[in-house]
Amino acid sequence: MDVTLMTRSPRVFDGPRLPADPAVLAELSARVSDVDLAAPPVVLPDFHHKSNMELPSSVAVATIGTIRPTLTSASVNCGMALLALTCERPDPAGVVEFYRRVRERYPYPARNLRELSAGEVRRAAVDGSRFAAERFDVDAGELSRVEEFGRLDLDRYGGAARLARELPSLAFQLARLRFGTVGPSNHFIELQTVEEVFDPDAAALLGVREGQVTLQYHAGGGVLTGEIGALFGRRRHYPRQLRMAMAVQKPLYHLATARSYAQLRERLSLYFGAGCPPVARDSAEGQRLMLANAAAMNYGFAFRTATYAALNRIAAQVFGGPGGRLVVDSPHNSIYEEAVPGGQPGETAVVHRHNACRAYPASLAAPGTVFATTGQAVLLPGTCRTSSYLAVAGPRSGASLHSACHGAGTLVADFAERGISTGHPARHQTLRFRYDDAAPLEVGHLDDNGVDAALSVLVDNGLVRPVARLRPFAVLN
Repeated sequence: MDVTLMTRSPRVFDGPRLPADPAVLAELSARVSDVDLAAPPVVLPDFHHKSNMELPSSVAVATIGTIRPTLTSASVNCGMALLALTCERPDPAGVVEFYRRVRERYPYPARNLRELSAGEVRRAAVDGSRFAAERFDVDAGELSRVEEFGRLDLDRYGGAARLARELPSLAFQLARLRFGTVGPSNHFIELQTVEEVFDPDAAALLGVREGQVTLQYHAGGGVLTGEIGALFGRRRHYPRQLRMAMAVQKPLYHLATARSYAQLRERLSLYFGAGCPPVARDSAEGQRLMLANAAAMNYGFAFRTATYAALNRIAAQVFGGPGGRLVVDSPHNSIYEEAVPGGQPGETAVVHRHNACRAYPASLAAPGTVFATTGQAVLLPGTCRTSSYLAVAGPRSGASLHSACHGAGTLVADFAERGISTGHPARHQTLRFRYDDAAPLEVGHLDDNGVDAALSVLVDNGLVRPVARLRPFAVLN
């Protein structure tokens, strides 16, 4: 077979009960037909296409010479985190009080209160989780559980001074708002119990044990990530408030800082047309895009570290005890420069993950960290009506560009619709809270067929190794 064709044909990880949709596969193939691929695109379980996104979900694509923002979300560093709490399972009154305080701290619709100064936004964009740990009193040792320690170095792309000089001050002002907010939709704050442990040694190292209460949350990367994503082209997800901000920010960022007529014309062509074209990686514009991407990733890391600090503090106040410890924080929309399995020694590619999380084996984890023993922790949530899983990267994760799907919610819904999943025989329930004053609802659980099918594909292909199963008993979404 032609090598080029082999590189362009997606590597699909699916199964008999969850086959990848041929129509969506065709969309993906069309999207990458002229892309400078470093390896075959990866399709993971829970593969589907949201109408407001350019690329299907549960995908990883590595390119050689270009950066292609449309191969991930318009806002990078949406992600998930897991806390292992030290308290006993709270009674219903404690659960109600916990979520009342969470809604009080992070209401929705969000208040336009300024959580940070403009200077602190700049620090978040430069120092990431390191800034948030200092600002919100988080033990710096916990940052080893955050991907990349929650910070990408800006110096390789021009540094903090260049960022402050070029990015409009309005961007920093708007990013003061809603810092750390979770909000509804598919984002959630979920209380769980560890119902089953599969790998006691890895669980112990990660700080998880059977019967323990855990807190899992799914949150975005905050205002700055959306602003930076919109600066580099027009995306399908382009709400009115963002369009208004871009009417001012884009000309200031791209045109007012142009150093020549040729550069002005190049930026007009790249960023002011109807789409979001690729940018050459080794060009001046490529360095500028990677600088902005690193700043957005850092702000997103800081954002979720601040969320962790607030939720942990509320849990300790309501449930008692010293609070919890971070098990893992991992983004599932990202652009990184990484070595690609099978590539030349010392060379890297640009790996774009869209609703797919990184799954580095122990050999690629930072020396001296827990992940250097266990492999990177990976979260595979189902829904508030099913179990979720804590896993670690498996021995063959390189086959998927070191990637795993970030959840199985679409599969759970599909299995229920097709009758493959029904009510859980034990009749478990989740107390579901919303962002209003209505009383919570008791939601019956489904069996775990959907999330188990996704996990089985990952495990059978050696992409992850399961550590523990977590069952929800309360959620805010």
